[in-house]
Amino acid sequence: MTDAIYAREVGDTGERVVFLHGLFGQGRNFTQAAKALQPELRSLLVDLPNHGHSAWTDSVDYVDVADQVAAFLSERWASGGRTHVVGHSMGGKVAMVLALRHPDLVDRLVVVDIAPAPSDGAGEFEHLLDSLASLDLDTLARRGDADEQLRERIDNDTVRGFLLQNLRSIPPSEGGGFRWMANLALLRRDLPVIGGFPEIDGTFDRPVLWLAGERSDYVGDDDAEHMRTLFPRTRLVTVKGAGHWVHSEKPDAFASALRTFLLA
Repeated sequence: MTDAIYAREVGDTGERVVFLHGLFGQGRNFTQAAKALQPELRSLLVDLPNHGHSAWTDSVDYVDVADQVAAFLSERWASGGRTHVVGHSMGGKVAMVLALRHPDLVDRLVVVDIAPAPSDGAGEFEHLLDSLASLDLDTLARRGDADEQLRERIDNDTVRGFLLQNLRSIPPSEGGGFRWMANLALLRRDLPVIGGFPEIDGTFDRPVLWLAGERSDYVGDDDAEHMRTLFPRTRLVTVKGAGHWVHSEKPDAFASALRTFLLA
């Protein structure tokens, strides 16, 4: 069953932290990081709308998504007070909008390899979305068939494997076959919105850790002034050797940075 917002808890002791994934991701992408933060921190791994087990919507809008997440947290995870929030890429933009619009819900904020500004890379994501949409799911007998069909268009094994996490096998009792968990058509249509960032008045005055991958170009020198205008207490840390997927490329450094910052 698909919920409006689906989330899974990891750990049952310590301070609370919410993880928000990027485009094509799911909350489970942060399972390793969440386990590494135990027992001092317990984590909530969120599937954002149009991804994973969460509901699909008619459009993509960062304000709407942030408000949905805020309502979900207010009812459950943050009902007793503020929670830490960690967001990567698209999820980092959701996290920033959440902190700006609902500062009463957020204690410390971690923004991973993204800035409050339009992002480059639309061409790459168009290619990936078009490649996934090109698969004829009715012809797949097994998951490996999808991997083989995508190999020519997406030759990076790691990227292809990550994307195929969105392919769900349907039990025979429900008709069998495969379907996409991510709303590919909508994400492709609204890719310009996903790459943008909304105009929001106000600031978030609590501590913010801004993690950037050394080999990534999603955080530029020109972004620092705008980031600190919205988030005056920002500390920028560059993770050596990491690209855009900081948490998967450098998991130990990522978990160490989170632990140091969130438990300070």
